[in-house]
Amino acid sequence: MTTQRQSATHRRHERLALGLGEPSPIMAGEGAGPIDRAHLARYTLGSPSLEREILGLFLAQLPLSIEQLRFAVTDREWHVAAHTIKGSARAVGAWQVSQIALEAEQTSGATDEEERERLLARLEEACEHVQSYVEEAFPSEPARPGS
Repeated sequence: MTTQRQSATHRRHERLALGLGEPSPIMAGEGAGPIDRAHLARYTLGSPSLEREILGLFLAQLPLSIEQLRFAVTDREWHVAAHTIKGSARAVGAWQVSQIALEAEQTSGATDEEERERLLARLEEACEHVQSYVEEAFPSEPARPGS
């Protein structure tokens, strides 16, 4: 078995051991979409209002985490911010954001200015796609009379 194949098998077994089930096809790189709704639905029991709330929290926190990346002075600060983004993106099924955050986590963005700017630009673009998708998929509810 090749090292790459062993690694994929190991990740699959880790996910199963953690009760996370099979990796999403999008996470595995077989599709594209800002949010994996099937992944998110597993944690929200298919509740659109809960999905909207969770995605709203994710989108509210994301700019703060990106700013932590932008102003990271040390590799440790850079890695912690990238890891935070990666984890929250994976939780909601934002695989593209997660993948870019993983790349950031594996680089020295605090000392490589060119790489920092490249990753931040890609991350911000991916986040804009998520924001647009959420706005389309979950239009704001009209205000109720008397509210």
